[in-house]
Order: sequence, then C-alpha cells, then structure tokens
Amino acid sequence: MRFRAKITSRDFIELFIQVSVTVGRLAKVCVLRVSEDKLCFSPAGPMATGEAQLWCEVRRGVFGQFHMQGVSQELREIYLELKADLWSRAARSAVKATSLKLQLTNKHCPCLTLSVELLSVSGSVRKAVHDVPVRVLPIRWWAECPEPVLHAPEMSVCLPASKTLKNIVEKMAHMSSHVLVEANWHGSMNLSVETDTVCVQSHFNHLDNPPKPAPDTPRGDEDAERMVQVRVDSKKLLQFFEGQQIHPTSILCNILSNALHLVVVHENVSLHYFIPAV
Repeated sequence: MRFRAKITSRDFIELFIQVSVTVGRLAKVCVLRVSEDKLCFSPAGPMATGEAQLWCEVRRGVFGQFHMQGVSQELREIYLELKADLWSRAARSAVKATSLKLQLTNKHCPCLTLSVELLSVSGSVRKAVHDVPVRVLPIRWWAECPEPVLHAPEMSVCLPASKTLKNIVEKMAHMSSHVLVEANWHGSMNLSVETDTVCVQSHFNHLDNPPKPAPDTPRGDEDAERMVQVRVDSKKLLQFFEGQQIHPTSILCNILSNALHLVVVHENVSLHYFIPAV
C-alpha cells in the first residue's frame, strides 16, 4: 500500500489549496479515498440525521506525478481518515510554493505527509514538511463511506454570484433558523425567511437552467413557471457560502424533495454538498 503525488503547476497548487481549505471549513473529519484516477474527500461514515454531507473529487490531471498501490490487486484504493482542519492548515502552507508533494508515510503512526518547496527572496529553496496523522481504514469499513447517490433533481438552476448570496443568507440566518429556497425552469429563484414579526424575500431572475432530460421536459409554460421549493437550515446554507473557496465555472442548485444539493462545477474538481430538508 503506497501513495505519492506531486503538483508543480502554480495554478493547480492554488486549486488544491482551495479544495483543502473548503473541505476544512465544511467538514470536521473526512475520509480521503485514494484511487488510480482521483482523490476523493468523503464523509467519515454514514450521513447522520440532519447533518450536511460533503463529497469532493480532485481528478488525477491536477497532479504532475501520481503513483499509488492499493491494498490489493483487486481493491486498488486506500481509505485514510483525517481531521479536515489539520489538513487544511497544512495545505495553506503551500500558498507561495513552487511544488507540493503528498506521500503516505509512517512516522510513529500513519501520516499523510505534505511537503512544499518555497523560493526565498534570495533565490534559495526552502522546504516545509507537515505530517498529518491519518487512520488507515480496513476494508471491512469501506462500505461505511459510500459514494453519494445522485438522484435526478426536481429543479436545477445555476446560482448567481456566491458573494451576493452569502451576504443575503448571512442576514437571513440572523432572522430565522430556516430559509426557503425555491426555483423554476424559467430561471427564477427566491430565497425567503418568515417569522412572527417579519417576512423577507430575495428574488433572482434570468438565471441559467441546465438541460432537463427529455422525458421530463415541461409540458408548457405553466409547468415551467411552477416553483419547486425546499426548506433548509439557514446556518448550514451559510456554512456552504462561507466555506466554498473554489473558483468554479458555475454552482448548480438542485432541489430535491428531501434535500438541497449544491454542485460546484469545475474542469478538474467536483464538489457536492447535500443539505437535508427540514
């Protein structure tokens, strides 16, 4: 069982830092799944009732070098449980690095060692090494960390600017513990909170909708204008906008009957965040 990888592209180092910081803000403990074609940050165990769930993949193309040997010839993966904040802190040391190296090591205990090379003002190279303790999960526990089941959403819309939404949701979270999210296939979306003393709504129009599967195409304008809604914990929604550091192509908001599914769309990374309905 071995793993080592290296990033030398400045852009990809920045991307990996963004991913690591995002994971550190959206999860406490996670499982890093190392496979032959990607790294996956997944929940540490089954989703607890009422808890938000993170799933993030970093594709192999981000790494200039990538070598792994799984637990066996048949099971070509490695599952490593780690504390997300420790990992995030280690990754942030690579902010001005010229290279970033990951390696599974054993230093009194299993560690995922992150080494970065930094160029000083004088031109000399300085190396910083961080040993992040991990727990190597035995095969019998792998089933406790399944990939999320991606159900077809009842509604899907591309979100407006994250900074705008963060400011709105932050204000709403001070007013109510829940926020209602609703959208339709005509590119409209509303966020609203209601209490005994106040009702506040924010409206967005002319947003993009991803293509809808042909069998589910709306039968007319009336169907397309119908608002689909889900109510979620306002603090969990705010946590996503505060924690998400990746610069995406877009962010999809998928509304399901039992959850809000947020998808960060990027060429080399995919991040899914599930907030259960309340």
